[in-house]
Amino acid sequence: MSDYKPGIYDGMSNADYHADPAMGSTSLKTLATRTPAHWKWESEHPVHKEAYDVGTAVHELVLEGEFKTVVELEYDSYRTKAAQGDRDKAYTDGLTPMLSKDLIEVHAIAESVMRNPLAANAFTGHVAEQSFFWEEEGQMYKVRPDARKSGLIVDLKTCQSANPKDFPRTGYDFGYFMSAAMYVDGVKELTGEDHAFAFVNVEKSKPYLTSVTEFDAEALAYGRQMIDRAKRIYRECKAADKWPGYPAFTTVSLPKWATYQLEDMMIDE
Repeated sequence: MSDYKPGIYDGMSNADYHADPAMGSTSLKTLATRTPAHWKWESEHPVHKEAYDVGTAVHELVLEGEFKTVVELEYDSYRTKAAQGDRDKAYTDGLTPMLSKDLIEVHAIAESVMRNPLAANAFTGHVAEQSFFWEEEGQMYKVRPDARKSGLIVDLKTCQSANPKDFPRTGYDFGYFMSAAMYVDGVKELTGEDHAFAFVNVEKSKPYLTSVTEFDAEALAYGRQMIDRAKRIYRECKAADKWPGYPAFTTVSLPKWATYQLEDMMIDE
């Protein structure tokens, strides 16, 4: 279940939020697009990736205006045992270690976000990282918007490309359209208010370009259908206590694009 009753919680740490067993969007995306076996394994074997640290630091600086968990390590790299020891200790203490040179980049990324007028407005007068918990059919669910203000939920993404032309593919591959739908519906469940959902995307390499995007109604409708699919899969697997992976045997066809190419080759003959 969950350690929390349905409600909106301010000041909850990121670690406490993620440690709670209520189902979040990441879990539901895994169930909807991969397999229950993947979700089961990942829920029991959480992994921290250093690649997440820049995003964490940028989030804290933009959303909170200061670092909450980030600690600066004054080393050139993690090649030495001393640097590795301080890094590992920070992780053990629930902190986010960052090399000095990487923090310079974090500040530059955050400054780029705030130079974008739409992004700056989204991250001004907002409430940062509230935790929302609600219950459906005996199951607890949760979302944690990066920022929320009147009628608007905002998600900050550090990325390789902030080009709006790339976002549809990225949003599909990473399931952002599902997250957006779940966040909008979860927040409405507890506030009764409709919210738009915007993504502020900022590149992690110079010149740290920023864009603001949103999904259309059709994408959000697909997102809701996929979230509903994930909830159904979870209920069925939990009731049976079975978490299947891939089918034991499958007969497959060539992809359509391949058959088109082959047909063209035959015509050429």
